Amino acid sequence: MSQVSVGRVGRPHGLDGAFVVEEASAEPERFAVGATVSVDGDPAVVVERKQAGGRLVIRFDREVRRGQLLTVPRAALGDLPDDEYYVADLVGLEVSEEGGRPLGRVAQVVPGVANDVLELDTGAALPMVEDCVLSVDRDAGRITVAPGFADRG
Repeated sequence: MSQVSVGRVGRPHGLDGAFVVEEASAEPERFAVGATVSVDGDPAVVVERKQAGGRLVIRFDREVRRGQLLTVPRAALGDLPDDEYYVADLVGLEVSEEGGRPLGRVAQVVPGVANDVLELDTGAALPMVEDCVLSVDRDAGRITVAPGFADRG
């Protein structure tokens, strides 16, 4: 069963084992008290949750180390309408320009300050903006982008 990242253990917050969640999932119930997530593959239960300075702070029922990945099973994310998708669903999709020129497959989606970036297995990096990404067809396993973006840099 594939796992999907929902955050990363960030800097400590206080002395009781609480920490800031970096790259936290936008779904608030993901880190509700009592929720279970995997920390580098091992389950951990959220025992405390609060906001501090606009950032999510949680504490698990066990110790964790800074930098560890927080994941949930892909199946736990649920289904979305056809015009929406989870970032994890983009990895592995074929990317081609409008007109058919193949550019590669999505190797990863990197969070950015202004927008996420599709990094392809060919080394190309494409911004996840409307002007670039024309369509995402999960069923066909394809992303179509506007011509010229893969040639920038």
